[in-house]
Amino acid sequence: MNDLINMSIGDAGLTAVLGYLVVFLGLVLLMCVVMLVGKVMKNEAKPTPAPAPTPEKAPEPAPGSAGELKLYDTDPRDAAMIMAIVADSLGKPLNELRFISIKEVKDDEV
Repeated sequence: MNDLINMSIGDAGLTAVLGYLVVFLGLVLLMCVVMLVGKVMKNEAKPTPAPAPTPEKAPEPAPGSAGELKLYDTDPRDAAMIMAIVADSLGKPLNELRFISIKEVKDDEV
């Protein structure tokens, strides 16, 4: 039986080489496992192709809206406020009302 304390230089060299071989063999096996897991994960993580975008349709007009609104001496912002006030006071949605024209009445016309 070999004495580990009083080992010859040849036995010490052989033990060192075998130790290095075991360590490198372990590192090679670990590298193979990591590469294998990487390939498996890469195949699982392939993104699915995005669905083709559908062409957008033109928005349909709101039900109940009809025709154009003619403004006479009225700012469009003021006309929008008037239409909102009328719709609110009638308790109806704005798209159920039909405004044909809005005209500003001056104080001297009354």
